[in-house]
Amino acid sequence: MRILFCSYAFAPSIGGIETVSRILANQFCGLGSTVTLVTNTPGEEISGTYEVVRRPTIKKLRELARNSDVIFQNNISLKTLLPLLFLGKPVVITHQTWLTRTTGQLGWQDYLKRALLSRWSNIAISQAVAADLPVKSIVIGNPFEPGEFAAAEEHVRNKDIVFLGRLVSDKGCDLVLRALSILKTAGICPSFTVIGDGPEMPALKQLTAELGLSDQVMFLGAVSEGRGKVVAEHNIMVIPSIWKEPFGVAALEGIAAGCAVVASRTGGLPEAIGPCGILFPGGDVVALASALKELLASPSLRDKLAAERNHHLKRFHPEVVAKRYLEVFESAMRK
Repeated sequence: MRILFCSYAFAPSIGGIETVSRILANQFCGLGSTVTLVTNTPGEEISGTYEVVRRPTIKKLRELARNSDVIFQNNISLKTLLPLLFLGKPVVITHQTWLTRTTGQLGWQDYLKRALLSRWSNIAISQAVAADLPVKSIVIGNPFEPGEFAAAEEHVRNKDIVFLGRLVSDKGCDLVLRALSILKTAGICPSFTVIGDGPEMPALKQLTAELGLSDQVMFLGAVSEGRGKVVAEHNIMVIPSIWKEPFGVAALEGIAAGCAVVASRTGGLPEAIGPCGILFPGGDVVALASALKELLASPSLRDKLAAERNHHLKRFHPEVVAKRYLEVFESAMRK
C-alpha cells in the first residue's frame, strides 16, 4: 500500500502529534507499506524508512497524491486537503483534537472542515473526540513508545510524584503545588518531580518558593532521553489538566513505567487511564490533594492499579494501532 501521510508539523520532538506521526510512519513501513510523509514545517531531514517532503508546492503535492493508494492526514488541514479534493483518492483523517478555535468557538475554518468530513473516512483518538464530531468515526487511541519503558520494573521507586508535560497554564501543574501545600499542613510531605519546560516555568518555581515547597519539588526541565527511566523512579504520575484533553499519551507512558495515575476527569483522559488510576474533578485542588493522599498512604492500592497496565496498554501498542489504521485504509480503498 502506498500511503501519502500528511502531518502539518513534523520534527524529532518528544510528545505530541509529531511523535505520533513518527511512530505510525515507522510502523506502516514495518508492516510492508510505502510511506511518503508531507509536512508544512521546515526542519532537518530525519533518517528513517520513509521519505519526508517538506513544504511541497501544490503541483508536487498533487503529484504525490496521484502516485498514492490512500491519503492519510494526521489532524485535518485545509491547506493540504483542498488541493487534493477532486483527485478521486480515498482520504482518511485522524482527529487529534477538537474542531474548534483555541477559545472553544467555531471559526469559518471549523465550519468548512465539519461540512467536508462526510466525504472522507474519519478516525478519532478517543470517544470524547468522536462525540464532538458531526460524522461517524472509528475510535483508535494514540500509540505510545513501549521500548522507552521496557525496563520499568527494574528501577527502584524511591520518589513519590511525577508530572510529565509542557509547562503551560492549561496543564495545571500549579494545582499540584497547591495540593502539596494542603498535604503539608497535614504533615504529609511527598517529593514531586516536574519533567518538562515551557513559559510557566518561572511562575511555577516562584509559587513553589511561596508555598514553602522548595525542599520537596525538583524541576528537571525537558528530558529528551531516558525519560522512561526517570518516570519509573516514581510511584505516582499526576495529570492535572484544566484543559479538556483529547486523549493522554503521557498517561500511557506513566502507566507503562509502572506508576499509578491521578488525573483530572476531563475529555479523553479517562479513556487513556482506564483502570490504572484515580480521577478527580478538573480544577478541584482539594479533590486532587485527597486522591494523592489516598495513593501515598496505600502501596497495595498503587500495586492494584499498576497490575492492570499490561492488559490496558495492549491496544495502544504501536503495531496494534498501526494494524487497525491499515484496516481502515483498506476499507476506504474498497469504497
